[in-house]
Formats: sequence, structure tokens, C-alpha cells
Amino acid sequence: MDARLDAERRQQEIVALVHAKGMVQIQWLAEHFDVTPQTIRRDIEHLAGQSAVRRFRGGVTVPSSVENIAYSTRQTLMAEEKRRIAEMVARHVPEDASLFLNIGTTTEAVAQALLGHKRLRVLTNNLNVATILHKNTNFALSIAGGLVRERDGGIIGEATVEFIRRYKVDIGIIGISGIDAEGDLLDYDEQEVRVARAIIESSRRVFLVTDHTKFGRNAMIRMADVSVLDALFTDRLPPPELMEVLSNADCQVHVADGSEPANGDGEDAEE
Repeated sequence: MDARLDAERRQQEIVALVHAKGMVQIQWLAEHFDVTPQTIRRDIEHLAGQSAVRRFRGGVTVPSSVENIAYSTRQTLMAEEKRRIAEMVARHVPEDASLFLNIGTTTEAVAQALLGHKRLRVLTNNLNVATILHKNTNFALSIAGGLVRERDGGIIGEATVEFIRRYKVDIGIIGISGIDAEGDLLDYDEQEVRVARAIIESSRRVFLVTDHTKFGRNAMIRMADVSVLDALFTDRLPPPELMEVLSNADCQVHVADGSEPANGDGEDAEE
């Protein structure tokens, strides 16, 4: 494998391990990946510069609960997992459906996976989603007004919320920054959270799309809880305590790893 690609994959796995364990030691990571501690320190320095992890003496821990990972880093983190999640979501979206797609790299992957659909009516507050979907000329695509964030092409503000509240769509597809064990959906930006709440209220069904690194991840602002969700699409089963919360909320869990649990109590084969 190309050394650069090998380093990128190792760094993605470091982020996943940090989120799964809360904190890890440099020496443990070096032994786990069979590389030198100096190599791990370089990886951590790079990841910390992107706010993907936080360093401490001898180890690394989860990032701040008040600042998200840089967009350029989120584009590459868990890219294959996001692609699999997106393809599964696309199989659950019928032709002729009306959709909201919000801000996030996973929803952008969903947009790419939807390009083979016909006659979708899509509303979005994400310029990157709009750029992807406009390639399909039989889609009806509407972009919310509001303030465009330079860092990621997200559109936020009162005008965005007012735009969303004028509609009622079949499916709202949203991403999230974190889900805690109690089932709270967490994010970093108050304005982005207000937009996501409006999407939830304006959707007949709500699909949450997120990779497993968001399970147990801290973020400061509570958007809602899992009771607002009809389905969660992810790449690994959530931890048992979260699975119980999802089951009690009647939220279907679909896992893009070769199997799909129909709910929190059982598993069906992936469609």
C-alpha cells in the first residue's frame, strides 16, 4: 500500500479507537499498529491540528465538546463507511419521494448515492449536496436561503428555518456530531441545531445517518433525542445501552456491514 494512503488509514483508525475507548496511550497505539511511537506521535500531531483528537502527555483523548473536527478532515474520516451507509439509505428512498438533506459529510455521501434515482424533490441547506444533486436533471432541487458558512458550505440562520417550515416532506435525512448513551442527539453549532430541528418537524419520517465514531461522542448542544427518529443508518451496531434506548423508542437500526437489524431486538439480512 502507498505509504501516504497507509498513514491516512491508520489515522482514521486512531480516531475511531479514541472515540471507542475515550483515551489511549501512545505506546499502546504503536504496538497495536506495529509502528514506532515516533510515527504515532506524528499521526497524533496531524490529527490534533485538525481538531480530530486532543493530545495529553503520553496519549490522546477525544476532541473538545465545543468545537467540531475541521470539514476537510471530516471529508476523509470514515469515507468508506459513509459510502456504505449512503448506499443503504438510498435503497430505502423510493422514487418520486420528497426529501430534506442537511449539513454534513455523511449526507453528502447520501446525495451521491441518490443520483441514480428518478424524480426526487430535494430541499437542502448544504451547497455541497446541491452541487452533487444538480447533475441529475430530473430532480427538482431547492436550496434554502440564509447565511452560507465558508468552512463547509452549510446554510444557516432565520431565513433557513423559515424556508424549511414552509414544507412537509416524506423523509428528512440528517447527520449528527454525537449520540450519547441516553439517546441524546448532540451537535456543536446552535444555528445548525435550530435548522435540524426545523427539518425534523417538517418531515413525515426522519432518517439519521452517522458512522460509529459518533456513538458516545461529546458535543455541547442537545438537538433532540432518538424518539424523533424513524431509522438510524450506521456502519456498526451501537453499544448495548444505546441499542436499548433505540429499541424503546421504536427506532429501526440499519447496519451497513452485511446485516440489518429490523429494530433494537433482532437482525435481518442486508437488503
